[in-house]
Amino acid sequence: MAPPENPGTSTAYAVSPDSGRHWSAAGAWPVAEGIHRIPLPLPTDGLKAVNVYVVETTDEQGTGLTLVDGGWAIPVARELLDTSLRSIGSGFGDIRRFLVTHVHRDHYTMAAVLGHEYGVDVALGLGDKPALDLLNDPERLAGNPFVTVLRSAGAHEVAQRWAAFNPPPVDPASWAYPDTWLDGDHPIPVGDRVLDAVHTPGHTPGHYVFADRPAGLLFAGDHVLPTITPSIGFTVPPTQAPLGDFMASLTKVRALPDLQVLPAHGPVGRSSHERVEELLAFHEVRLSQSLAAVEAGAVTAYDVAHRLGWTRHEHAFDTLDVFNQGMASMETKAHLELLVARGDLTRADAEDGVRFTAVPSD
Repeated sequence: MAPPENPGTSTAYAVSPDSGRHWSAAGAWPVAEGIHRIPLPLPTDGLKAVNVYVVETTDEQGTGLTLVDGGWAIPVARELLDTSLRSIGSGFGDIRRFLVTHVHRDHYTMAAVLGHEYGVDVALGLGDKPALDLLNDPERLAGNPFVTVLRSAGAHEVAQRWAAFNPPPVDPASWAYPDTWLDGDHPIPVGDRVLDAVHTPGHTPGHYVFADRPAGLLFAGDHVLPTITPSIGFTVPPTQAPLGDFMASLTKVRALPDLQVLPAHGPVGRSSHERVEELLAFHEVRLSQSLAAVEAGAVTAYDVAHRLGWTRHEHAFDTLDVFNQGMASMETKAHLELLVARGDLTRADAEDGVRFTAVPSD
């Protein structure tokens, strides 16, 4: 696979209101009655941690835990999860279920490993099955699957450098298939709670959020992040309209009651309505900027990406590292494809990548 995931465009997070410290500080931080947030470290220079949410449950089987997301299956994260659970009087043997928001490794792989070891049900969105099929097929993984996507964006030099990346061998235990496939929107009993599983494709095709309406909480995964925008287009196999899917999913979440966002990355506490409106506005601006770049002569996503600013600091494309140049190229292509769907651009396949042309205004 490609280099480690960096699902956002910035990593400057605020202090977490539930801990009084930076949101990534180790610990089991209470965020609501019966719910703790455990940040687990990531082996990257970008995002510092992923939040795993621990929901205490009581049912006919007694007391237990449901975890929303599992973290990245690396030793330091496993040790910290164990220590953090013990600090609230629990352990791995108390886990009854993992509800995984999506298939990216910082969310799925620890759940897959612990689920297998402890006989715990692992649930994942059905839309992410093609990604697991790819990860479990050695022949299809012989080369970097993102290279084709980058070439279609016109980012040939970046694609060549990504192709030279030598990823570690795939650990089958980390990418085992889940026990339960989530399909469609439906309620999920979690002890004496009922979480609404809401399919929110975009960041990945199988992404889910889980809404606890009575408690006013949204386990948001990477769909609604408090201060960064989730990556769009960083998915293999590629999907036809990831940005269109993402914006439709944002509108779907906006139709839910206003809930407190429990994000996968960053501090808790944002209003879901407020943050969704910010994300929708951001992408509308980005679409306008992308259209203007094509009208000014850019023809491929790679060309357009060079004319846009990146991260909240509006860094020039050429100042990004090669990984983030690839991410930027794929995300820009997603914006251009949505402009095609809206009738503002036309597209044509060419040797140097998909070429976009502005539709003359009447």
